[in-house]
Amino acid sequence: MRRRRFITGLGGLVGAGAGLGLVPAGARPAAAAVRDGGAPREWEAVTAPEATPAAQLRDVAAAGPGLAWAVGEEGLSGSVRGAALALVWDGTAWQRTRAGFNGYLGSVAATSDGSAWAVGADTSGTARLLAWDGSTWRETDYPGRGTAGTSLAAVTTGPRGHVWVSGRTGDGSVLLHGHRGKWTWLEPPPVTTTVPPYHIHRSLCGDIWVYGSELVARWDGDAWTVLPSPGGVRAGFTGLLPVARDDIWMTGYEYGIGGPPGKPPAVRLLHGDGSSWEYVKAPFGVGMLSGIVGDAQGRPDRIAGWDFWDQTRAHYLRWDGTAWVSERGPLATTPVVMNALAKVPGSGGYWAVGTTSTSPSPTALPRIER
Repeated sequence: MRRRRFITGLGGLVGAGAGLGLVPAGARPAAAAVRDGGAPREWEAVTAPEATPAAQLRDVAAAGPGLAWAVGEEGLSGSVRGAALALVWDGTAWQRTRAGFNGYLGSVAATSDGSAWAVGADTSGTARLLAWDGSTWRETDYPGRGTAGTSLAAVTTGPRGHVWVSGRTGDGSVLLHGHRGKWTWLEPPPVTTTVPPYHIHRSLCGDIWVYGSELVARWDGDAWTVLPSPGGVRAGFTGLLPVARDDIWMTGYEYGIGGPPGKPPAVRLLHGDGSSWEYVKAPFGVGMLSGIVGDAQGRPDRIAGWDFWDQTRAHYLRWDGTAWVSERGPLATTPVVMNALAKVPGSGGYWAVGTTSTSPSPTALPRIER
């Protein structure tokens, strides 16, 4: 199961940006997306627990101001995997929790009642599905576990105990639904892809979206609607925000022809109306956008990013009502690579997590900001 992790192949590339396929300016966002934006904020770094290098956090989720989870991996050595890394925020500090296997955790989702779910994979390639029991993570079985062609990629939650996981089975299913201990793979979408959708999002109206470089599809509880592929050359997509079914934002990056290695990626910011996608010019062009969140009403709010030309600060984007504008994280003495962004329910806050290196080197440690 391939998941975006450390940004490899970028060392020593200062000055290599000439000739990059930068994201072109697109048409002005649809009127439905033009709304009042959030106020500027001051981001701060938060101490992360010690971890074995090379380490990174891949995802973060919050149940409220006093409870959040972050997941990733530690102890990577070249291409050899280390151990899954799991942290919990108790309202005062981040603490380590036991994931219990070698491999990684790539996605986590929370509910308002204090429960959480996480997915990843062990070193044998078997996908792992974990549930938070209030004090630690517990293994959960699911249909097809350990069978060829079955993988899990990302998780989201809904009300009344509903859980949704993107992934893939040998018969082409890409969405697993869980409720009160019963797990079911839903019917496949009416398309065939070679790359499974690595991400998932639940909209406020209850639609479940799965998305990746080859597939963007919406499950409304009865049937699939498949949107046009976002396309791109060696592109990756990291976030999706459906403000409405005809007002959709996507974030990501694109290496283009000839990279990697040799060139850093170009930022990709897309806006769609359900039938086509438009490029939107971001405040910076070389690097990546690594996640997008909406406000309490589901409107555009914040985007997290990594800026190739200014690597010692996270480069966040804030929706000001008409456009995405820059908002910078605190200055660091190391690179700052943010992999994920989450809104904190019941507050105006956010969590952003990542790592302190663009590659799995002995200097790579978890990075947390809020």
